[in-house]
Amino acid sequence: MNEALDRLARELDLDSSANERLRLEFGYACTLRVKHLLEESSVLECLSGLGQYLDGTVDRAHLEQLAAEAAHLANQHQGSKSIDGCGHAAVSATYAVANALAGKAHQAAEYAAYAAVYGQGGYGAVADRESFEPEFSWQSTCLASLARRHVSTP
Repeated sequence: MNEALDRLARELDLDSSANERLRLEFGYACTLRVKHLLEESSVLECLSGLGQYLDGTVDRAHLEQLAAEAAHLANQHQGSKSIDGCGHAAVSATYAVANALAGKAHQAAEYAAYAAVYGQGGYGAVADRESFEPEFSWQSTCLASLARRHVSTP
């Protein structure tokens, strides 16, 4: 859906094992942008745990536990009761967190973009491709910036 991000991810070979930290950092950055849309404190705790892992204050085993918990929470989310679909922003944001913790940065970015657009205007906004452009642009710029930092870091 985000062609510039898709292209950049291919160029970087984002899914390679060597780029795991880049994937985690990018997924984290994307989810932080929709953090305000999360409804459950347990999902916020999972997101916080990813930040702690990136800071080096929790270990890999804890990250894996958080990833499993986030996946469970995303799959159990009740969805939206609102007619305009704005409540779906929380569902998409929750899936963004689950994917970020699983190291699936590209999927996390897609869910985060949906969450951002749902949060701004519900169903009508997601039908308009142009509604996604600001988030898509930010995501591509963010990934490129993180990738440059990884290249310059020994």
